[in-house]
Amino acid sequence: MNDPGTAQAARRTKRTRSDLAVITAWWRGLGDDGFLVLPPPTRSRYTQSDGHEDAAELLAVRGLTGPVSFAYWHWQSHGRAFGRSGALEGELLLHWGGDHAVTAAGLGEGPTGFRVVDGGPKGAFQLDRITGRDDAGLPDPADADGVRQFLAVLDEPLDRTTAPFQYRPLSAAEAAWLHERLRAPFSLSDATRFAVSLERRDELTPDETELLLRAWREEYEGRLAEWPAWKELLHALLRHGDEEAWEIIATLGSRAAEVLLRVPSERGLATARAFALGGDRAAVRPWLALHRSLREPDAIRATAAIAAELEAHDVPESSLRGLHDALTGAVTSDWRRETGEAYRAGRSYAALAAVRFALDERLPRALRALAADAARDRVDLVREEALRPGAAPLAGTDTSEVLADVARYEAARDGLLSGTGPDLTASEGSLGDVWHRYRTLTEADVSWLRGRTAAPETGLQGLGFCLELLLAHGVATASDVDALLPHRLKDLTKKYRTTYTEWRHPLVTLTCLALDLDHPVAGKLVSWWNGARPLWKDELRLLTHLGAPDEAKAAELWDFVTSPVHDVGQLMTWVLVRARLDGEHPLLVADRLLGTPGIREYVLHRVLIAVADPGQPLWHYSVDPRSWSWWQRALEVAEHPGLSAEARSVGLRAARQHSLVRSPDLVSPAPTEAVREAARSWIERHADG
Repeated sequence: MNDPGTAQAARRTKRTRSDLAVITAWWRGLGDDGFLVLPPPTRSRYTQSDGHEDAAELLAVRGLTGPVSFAYWHWQSHGRAFGRSGALEGELLLHWGGDHAVTAAGLGEGPTGFRVVDGGPKGAFQLDRITGRDDAGLPDPADADGVRQFLAVLDEPLDRTTAPFQYRPLSAAEAAWLHERLRAPFSLSDATRFAVSLERRDELTPDETELLLRAWREEYEGRLAEWPAWKELLHALLRHGDEEAWEIIATLGSRAAEVLLRVPSERGLATARAFALGGDRAAVRPWLALHRSLREPDAIRATAAIAAELEAHDVPESSLRGLHDALTGAVTSDWRRETGEAYRAGRSYAALAAVRFALDERLPRALRALAADAARDRVDLVREEALRPGAAPLAGTDTSEVLADVARYEAARDGLLSGTGPDLTASEGSLGDVWHRYRTLTEADVSWLRGRTAAPETGLQGLGFCLELLLAHGVATASDVDALLPHRLKDLTKKYRTTYTEWRHPLVTLTCLALDLDHPVAGKLVSWWNGARPLWKDELRLLTHLGAPDEAKAAELWDFVTSPVHDVGQLMTWVLVRARLDGEHPLLVADRLLGTPGIREYVLHRVLIAVADPGQPLWHYSVDPRSWSWWQRALEVAEHPGLSAEARSVGLRAARQHSLVRSPDLVSPAPTEAVREAARSWIERHADG
């Protein structure tokens, strides 16, 4: 083991190499036949998905086909860990793939003066400096790394599944150490971290609060929210009854609403209500919490009252979605608090709550529809839990009542969901989770998608989602082009990164549609794509060749996909273009490419699965192991009788690596045990494939 005393002594000497240089030298010395490390990252490896793509490429380049584990770090982790001089200023997260035990053994203990901490089979490894503590467990105040690590321990919540977070009490020595850091000589930048740790336990004194307030106002005048500890200080001001808290809330606006619910007051309730009625979705949850705390404790009645006010003030739909989420969170938290159940059980209860909200006529229909949508992919989990042998499905519930509620929900579901759709402002991941619902479209789906496409408030993400579905299913029309142009052209020409989604940039899709329809605006759009500015569009231009394809477009795409330039959908575009030109299924086109020189194998494997359903190709830039869409396509490729054995093996390998088989908890929507068992059985039946 590395000796902390030796490490501390070494750090007191002048170092000739930066931490980054030391860590990189150690890193380059790692690896063996069953374990490899990727080179340190550049900006192109920005996420974990990028890291896995780099690993696939490296494995292909080295011709490694057997079981190989790998480790890497990406640019985001690099930026958080290292300062400009290469000094380690925070823990460096080391991500991995393959076998966890092999990776742990391959990484070892870390370079001299540092340690590698194993985050477990579902977490990252953490590399950090070795530091020391005194007999009371306190770091030397002059040891920046020791202080950072000490505060990280203090600021780790007791339970990350309950909000607001609670933190363990401070020992007398810890409290005294923190208060000492706030005394003269005082510096706001130095005091910030200590103030946060104190106020998370309601321990900032009135004098300390006043001192921090004056420094904050002076140093952050006109930009108060840029100070990292503003929420904790505002909490202290409210807790001490300081009138200046309300002046600050007026300055900060609705972003302060979350702090108000932690110090309930009628004034806070009125303030959160005003923010929410002004259209701020984030203020709805504090409003509900304060309303329940001060006026009406019953969650359903409180929610119904707030919903009526939201409707009367004609606030955006997103606010009602926020109210639904707040209601679900509130009743689930209540249930967990009353029963002592853990987070996992709380997820099951939230699913049951959604089923019951959809049936509760005390709630307005719009909220019931949102609940019906939330329950759609989880009702089978509720039924399975209710039928599980043994105890009652969930504490405080009755099996027969749960099953009756499920039956009533399924009878009412289609009526509640008709003409509705997902929240287009949600995260890309959330929208990707429902993509599998749209492999076929009902008339109501088409109507909703077309309405959202035409709606002026729909952003680029929503336009990409809706327009892609309309075009892929062959139901997009000239009216969809006319609804967007020319009044949305300024928005449509903005940068929107789409390589993490199943849909393309909406202007790519719109251009393809206009070209297919020979719409009068097609020439103008093509001219824009061919222009010199903006530069961001250059990597996407060739994706528009799927519209009205011809041999010249196919040839230009082929030149690109056989070059070393990073692929963001060009190979899949070529496969779909070739399939349209030749009148055959794109799977057959992709199959014939296997083994073609100049075609990167890992990209082609992704494309092979992505085009399994030409009516809804998957544009994500790598196989998403937590996605239902990719699981479905992987099985279809593996079982396709018209494909080569090599092509079918690509689908089989993707299925074996899918989270549904390896880590079902990562799949969203969550699978039932019956679905998990079916997946395991499928893998076993194809064990010899």
